[in-house]
Amino acid sequence: MGKPTGFLEFARELPKKRATQERIHDYKEIDVPHSEQDSGRQAARCMDCGTPFCHSGCPLGNIIPEFNDAVYEQNWVYAYEILSSTNNFPEFTGRICPAPCEASCVLGINKPPVAIEFIEKSIAEVAFERGYVTPKLPKERTGKKVAVVGSGPAGLAAAAQLNKAGHAVTVFERADQIGGLLRYGIPDFKLEKWTIDRRLAVMEDEGITFKTGINVGVDLKANDLLNDFDLVMLTGGSTVPRDLPIPGRSLKGIYPAMEFLSQQNKRNAGLPIQVDHRGEKYGDGELWATDKNVVVIGGGDTGSDCVGTSNRHGAKTVTQIELMPMPPKDRAENTPWPNWPMMLRTSTSHEEGCDRHWSINTKEFVGDENGNLKALRIVDLEWKNENGRMQMVEVAGSERDIPCELALLAAGFLHPQHNGLLDELGIEYDERGNVKATNYQTTTNPNVFTAGDMRRGQSLVVWAISEGREAARAADKYLMGESQLEAKAVSLIEVA
Repeated sequence: MGKPTGFLEFARELPKKRATQERIHDYKEIDVPHSEQDSGRQAARCMDCGTPFCHSGCPLGNIIPEFNDAVYEQNWVYAYEILSSTNNFPEFTGRICPAPCEASCVLGINKPPVAIEFIEKSIAEVAFERGYVTPKLPKERTGKKVAVVGSGPAGLAAAAQLNKAGHAVTVFERADQIGGLLRYGIPDFKLEKWTIDRRLAVMEDEGITFKTGINVGVDLKANDLLNDFDLVMLTGGSTVPRDLPIPGRSLKGIYPAMEFLSQQNKRNAGLPIQVDHRGEKYGDGELWATDKNVVVIGGGDTGSDCVGTSNRHGAKTVTQIELMPMPPKDRAENTPWPNWPMMLRTSTSHEEGCDRHWSINTKEFVGDENGNLKALRIVDLEWKNENGRMQMVEVAGSERDIPCELALLAAGFLHPQHNGLLDELGIEYDERGNVKATNYQTTTNPNVFTAGDMRRGQSLVVWAISEGREAARAADKYLMGESQLEAKAVSLIEVA
């Protein structure tokens, strides 16, 4: 490696953040610009590991020590060449990935791990700034036509790889803009949308066709799609939110988190707020948290995004509640290195202002005489281990009402939308309601493949990109008998 003693000389340092009272008044990304020398120092902390477990921790199998070394040497061309060989969109993962690679970093056994995500973003931004990111057209076309349905990270990755293999790729998106979860799910203060547009311009120059505002299965029938294309890749994501069917659910003021988040992203883009991220009409007009007591139900990343957005709206109070117990502040014993650790995570949105509670169950939505939400009836829980299974028990006398005029349901997603395209294709579903497939090929039609959350269930953006790449390779092999697309390295953790 470039500096064998780097991990002894330099401390882990991440980019500084803009002051809380400044950033809650806008939707710009919160990181303060850093120098290439800052990135080099952080890359110098990478050790010359005998077995770099970060490879295994990364769903994409990124070749991390090698691009770290290139950054330390300030060889940005080579760093981007290494990184882009395994990751189509490092500018996305460098901003929004929870960095499972860092959880597997060998240095992280007894010191803060290498700042891999920060280095990845640095490589991507230098590459765009210096013009290293250029359209790369395939040397020849195969004559095969592929339809990719859904333009989230899995669909975009699949499209990029299939186009690289020489197929003519058309991406269909039912929303008014390309990007899926990246566009309408992730707040701008985490991922400004010019980063998506910048990448789409490159992909269009490479020959990929994008069609928006087309709900395949409604505007374009499944049979027509199958007749017009040699292969169909389904990457529509997991879009059916987990509901909370308790008394008072019909009150006005209770909404899925994604509806709240996608509206704000549309505002930021200056787009009309008429339909949600699924292309369906909003039922209650615009959603605002301004001057309201907001309760976010669900303790994950989506809930955190609702917290940050509510603070920017000027909410009166913001509370986040979670059914499960509070995680430990340090790595839990049952998730030892190099596994992804179960531990308490505090996001930048939480730092901006939020009252967080764990082991809370919502019993009822309480309304006023006009049918508007005014409170949540909640109860404390005690979790007990009974015969090896955790069981929740309500704490006697803890039931109470807390003020709430806006409740945001951020408890995750169940599965993809079945009615419409999937049912029309006669798709078979697994026990969780996801599209059933073998090696990314659906079990009902050999010409229909699937990838991303639609196949594996709700997951990370980095997993979606990995799924898209792997599905593209499987599809290319099916179409051509072999594939020259890159294959993901086998993970040591997955094998174990």
